[in-house]
Amino acid sequence: MPLSASPVVRRARLGVELRRLRRRESLTLEQVCARLGWASTSKLSRIELGQSRPDLADVLDLLDVYEVPPPQRDELIVIARDAATGRGWSKALGEMGERQRAYAELEAGAERIVEYQCVLVPGLLQTPAYARLRVSAGAALAGEVDVEADVRARVARQELLIRPDPPHYTALVDERVCDPDGLPADVWRDQMRHLLALAERPRVTVRVLRSTASSGDGPHPLAPFSYYSYPDPEDPRTVLVETLTTDLRLVAEADVTHYERVIERLLAAALPADASAELVARRLGAAPVPRPRDPHERE
Repeated sequence: MPLSASPVVRRARLGVELRRLRRRESLTLEQVCARLGWASTSKLSRIELGQSRPDLADVLDLLDVYEVPPPQRDELIVIARDAATGRGWSKALGEMGERQRAYAELEAGAERIVEYQCVLVPGLLQTPAYARLRVSAGAALAGEVDVEADVRARVARQELLIRPDPPHYTALVDERVCDPDGLPADVWRDQMRHLLALAERPRVTVRVLRSTASSGDGPHPLAPFSYYSYPDPEDPRTVLVETLTTDLRLVAEADVTHYERVIERLLAAALPADASAELVARRLGAAPVPRPRDPHERE
């Protein structure tokens, strides 16, 4: 089911706009909450940080305090409704765990996605068998992980790449990702074939970073990350940095701009898409798979 603009992204956008309006009026958190009769500033702070689902009535009260005129008021009401939505998303995302849901919500409505992986095939490109092995290995360390539910969640997320209007998706993977180390031969071969097949799709680009390559200003990043941008330029570009226990979501302009520069360096260092497919195909002992050129691909 294609989903519209992510409520996570819209909450961040709403928070930025409301904070800007409050500062324009030279009001503190305490002053606004006193006018509205809110018991503490934590409620307003969470709304401004995009950390909670906003109540539309609360947003309307805030717009009254800030004396926001139409059409800006109408635009912010639409954003607030997107930010507050939940029912359709809960049904669509089903049993997804918190981490999978975070990725799915950011992917929905994205215009461009760039993922960097230094060890594993990115989740959107994994076969169920490969995902099952990798999730099981992680569960052995983290504990209390429903492996099959996690695998089903990854498969559900992958529908993003085969819908009629997919985002422009680029995977930047270290050469080690293509190694069969620790994988049953059949799982590895199926995964590499799947990677090559997906790379044939018009808006999917897979590029390999040779282990000996330099990104220009130093070694490659140590932590995997995903970058998301959206059709509405006012929706905050977002980076999700993967860690062992949780994922760090970055929306501050300085942070996102830094990762955009990292992406540019990685693109400059990576093999072109055709050469990347040839590398994987050689490892499989097969002929290179023909691939139509993506006009959005960066060389």
